[in-house]
Amino acid sequence: LFAASSVGGWVDAFTLLIEGLVSDSAAPVLTLPILNEEGQQQVIMSSSGPVVEHDAALLTLPCLFDAQSGKTPDAVALIYEDQHLSYGDLASRSNQLARYLIERGVGPDAVVAILLDRSFEMIVAMLGVLKAGGAYLPLDPEYPAQRLSFMIGDSGSVFVISDGDLYAGLDTQDAVLPPQIDVYDAALLQQLEALPDGVIAPSERIAPLQPDHLAYVIYTSGSTGTPKGAANSQLGMINHMFWMQDILQLTEEDRILHKTSLSFDVSVWEWSLPLIEGSCLVIATPDGHRDPVYLNRIIQEQSVSVLNFVPTMLSSFIDAAVPEACLSIRHILASGEALGIPLQESVFEVLPQTTLWNVYGPSETSDDVTYWRCLPDDTGSTPPIGSPIWNTQLYILDPTLTPVPDGIAGELYIAGAGLARGYLGRPGLTSERFIACPFGVDGSRMYRTGDLARRRHDGEIEYLGR
Repeated sequence: LFAASSVGGWVDAFTLLIEGLVSDSAAPVLTLPILNEEGQQQVIMSSSGPVVEHDAALLTLPCLFDAQSGKTPDAVALIYEDQHLSYGDLASRSNQLARYLIERGVGPDAVVAILLDRSFEMIVAMLGVLKAGGAYLPLDPEYPAQRLSFMIGDSGSVFVISDGDLYAGLDTQDAVLPPQIDVYDAALLQQLEALPDGVIAPSERIAPLQPDHLAYVIYTSGSTGTPKGAANSQLGMINHMFWMQDILQLTEEDRILHKTSLSFDVSVWEWSLPLIEGSCLVIATPDGHRDPVYLNRIIQEQSVSVLNFVPTMLSSFIDAAVPEACLSIRHILASGEALGIPLQESVFEVLPQTTLWNVYGPSETSDDVTYWRCLPDDTGSTPPIGSPIWNTQLYILDPTLTPVPDGIAGELYIAGAGLARGYLGRPGLTSERFIACPFGVDGSRMYRTGDLARRRHDGEIEYLGR
């Protein structure tokens, strides 16, 4: 706390404050600077993650998946209980569904709702929508029917890919539902099997698919008002996955457990990253993510190497973990809640071979925007949320949108490649939360998170609550 650099910074800040008071005694204290121009520029520079250029031809998920499935068509892409699906078969089925959707008018920026339990059909549906050029709206079947119907109607979804029972259970009193596509219907399956199953050529789509087109829409919880759909682009999705691959280094030997509810943004990378890297996606049963005993069993049986948890569920899992059954785990990512040091210590005690990551990011920014590799010997109160990912900026600002010095609390604002377009169909709310960024190029925006944070003197960011 009393390092020479800290004390020197306080002296400089206090001097600036006194000079400001003397020069304009009527100025509100909040508007008086405590950072000189050089200090502000240093803070702004430290707000940016690494700048990494991407090949523009690889910035859509269909392109990346087609390249991988073409290289490893016989490799196992999906495992669900005792069933296996190869990359080649997954490509064929999703291509056929994509052609069916294109024939029915689905193209770039068209939203298609997906209401299915975790299954092969769910993965095929999401891939098929993306390959058609559309954006998928993931829906958790466990949500109340009224909420599901609201999201379908509010998003302007043109179809609902579902099964007969789930679709029939939707609330039709307050919403007019779009047509259903029942992926378990025998007549439809016969129709799909008659379609060509090769790679979708760009000329087949209604319009060319570009990186700035929508990839998916995730609805917020609605805890602070009516749920709203964050509209995320292909570019944001792919930038996040490229960064994630850089830290996880997935190979064809890895197996990733897909257990997160589709309605949470974590599910996006959980199902899609393995499929563009040639890894195997192990799909948990619909209720399996709540059962630590089931998780232990499937991790051991399938040699799962990468998992994501909210800290509450991670704590339950660690309490029930059988260390010898979990030796295959290479990485655990914790997100969605604050990760405490006691839980971190428990993870390293039970699973010493595992790398634990603390990540942070709202639905409005294509999932994670910061990351921190947890340290076994860290004895602080709470692990930091870390530093910005690729092509991302995190500004900590005071109420006048002025950068605060390191060590000072402020509100967290996010800018960069992962920023969502805004809230689907909510221009007023979008303009309130996605505002002009004074530190970027003309026309750039930043998202006001409502979260409090401070940047430590080593550059890492600490989350301080709402």
